[in-house]
Amino acid sequence: MIAPLALLAFVFRWIRFIYINSEEQIKQNEQIISLLSDIKNQNEERT
Repeated sequence: MIAPLALLAFVFRWIRFIYINSEEQIKQNEQIISLLSDIKNQNEERT
């Protein structure tokens, strides 16, 4: 009886962990895109 509940809790914990990591990854990707856009704009100003 305890094994299925433990398995279910483990699965939900992993789903939550993956969701939190994906949210963090989205924030990091937005920062990277912003920095790359800044670099692109600086390069365009030089030419």
